[in-house]
Amino acid sequence: MSRLLEKYKAEIVSKMMETFGYGNRHAVPRLDKIVVNMGVGRATENSKRIGAAMKDLATITGQKPVVTKARHAVSGFRIREGVPIGVKVTLRQKRMYEFLDRLISITIPRIRDFRGLPTNSFDGHGNYSLGLSDQFVFPEINVDKVEFPQGMDITLVIENSTDDRSLELLRFFGMPFRRR
Repeated sequence: MSRLLEKYKAEIVSKMMETFGYGNRHAVPRLDKIVVNMGVGRATENSKRIGAAMKDLATITGQKPVVTKARHAVSGFRIREGVPIGVKVTLRQKRMYEFLDRLISITIPRIRDFRGLPTNSFDGHGNYSLGLSDQFVFPEINVDKVEFPQGMDITLVIENSTDDRSLELLRFFGMPFRRR
């Protein structure tokens, strides 16, 4: 079992029950999935970009990515319907907690000029999203072998929650948020 999952079951559930007055362990918010998405807008110019993004995302997450395709044609961006425009991975259960552990303890501290994550990136339903400007902050990525620097979005989907309760849950996990 991963370290954060054990911490969630042993410590965080009881802290959340005490803080918010839940009467049942199953009512406590929990992490459902983590979605890592790389939008490759320049894939129409160079078809190698999708392959490079797939390789990097598979290295980072340990799971094979799925290619996302355009649903609508947008002439201003030279995108036709059905053209590959990105890759994504949905992590659940053990891989999700291992990825979150590596994100909190290794990756986020490697971000240059880091002053904490913003607390206003919740969507109103308790889910948290953050963006990274490039994949070089992950230690799994070899900078010399990367063909194209590529940003990514990471979304933490949390069940049974509101924004303030999700914020507290992520703080208990150890997410480094900015102080107000």
